[in-house]
Amino acid sequence: MNHVYGAGRDLERTITTHLFAISPNSSGSTFLQHALATSRATWNLPREGQAVHGFAGPATWRRVPLPGPTVPRWIWAAEQRWLDALTDEGACDWRRTREAWYFQAYARDPAATVFTTKSPPFLLNVGALARHFRNARFLFVVRNPYAVCESICRACASPTARAGIPARHLPEAAAIHVATCLAWQRRNVEAHRERGVFFTYETMCAEPERVAHMIRALVPALDDLNLRRRLAVKGYDEMLTNMNARQIARLDADQFAAFNRVFRRHRDVLDHFGYDIVDGGAQG
Repeated sequence: MNHVYGAGRDLERTITTHLFAISPNSSGSTFLQHALATSRATWNLPREGQAVHGFAGPATWRRVPLPGPTVPRWIWAAEQRWLDALTDEGACDWRRTREAWYFQAYARDPAATVFTTKSPPFLLNVGALARHFRNARFLFVVRNPYAVCESICRACASPTARAGIPARHLPEAAAIHVATCLAWQRRNVEAHRERGVFFTYETMCAEPERVAHMIRALVPALDDLNLRRRLAVKGYDEMLTNMNARQIARLDADQFAAFNRVFRRHRDVLDHFGYDIVDGGAQG
């Protein structure tokens, strides 16, 4: 597929809408990002926004480490010090970031008007994104918390990925991260509902046409968006598939017990999004 690139183009004039996929990690935003990139209406990045060279702000993913707090890639909401680092407005330069993003963006059509990106920690920065990007729009997504915790525990097999958290404490840290993300997402949806649409990973998998219609209603320029398609994402090359059951089936009793010690303290936010607390076994 032939692409055009933002370098040397006046994207400040061309781009009229900025669309951000806002979700906790391991919640379907990578598939969503790849699907958006198939639209002729979008400018896209070669990797998630925080990982693009020139991103000027605190991040959980760096090709080259920078001075400042080290924030883990997978459990960045598990401790207040990491939340503080990622929400430090004084550490962000969104103008420089926008310039870097525009320079590296690619599109199928040079007349595309919608810039899209995602990074899980942007869940903490929705207010700033709304202030600093013209006509900001948001896709708010959540996923079954047990499936997200399973993904995190699997991704954090190494001490480096755990950012110093001992393996025996990882399940509880993962659950704290997920519960905190859900609480932030509830506030995001309430505060920015006029700028966004909300749907779950489970709904996107089960009813992709309905979710695509919701997105097109929010951003009419995306009139060719199709979520019922085969895309290569994180080692899988298949149609959009709900992975919850197979992931939750990998969990053992100790992991469930650790997750539930946290989830029972945050039952209100799980209830808000329609997720039950379970003692074991598979849940879709």
